[in-house]
Amino acid sequence: MKCVDTIARIRREHFVRGKTIKEIVRELHVSRNTVRKVLRSGATAFEYEREVQPLPKLGPWRDDLGC
Repeated sequence: MKCVDTIARIRREHFVRGKTIKEIVRELHVSRNTVRKVLRSGATAFEYEREVQPLPKLGPWRDDLGC
């Protein structure tokens, strides 16, 4: 999602400099939901990893195509 630098900057802008969420959104070009998520959680990085990789529509014919 966002790198550690962006997360640190969001926290610094809010807690140290006292900026509102709206000001941070305008300045850093991130969504309000992202800023809220960063401020509410203590995590330093957000990652999404898919549990199951779905096969493409060509899945059943992959062997025939030589992919």
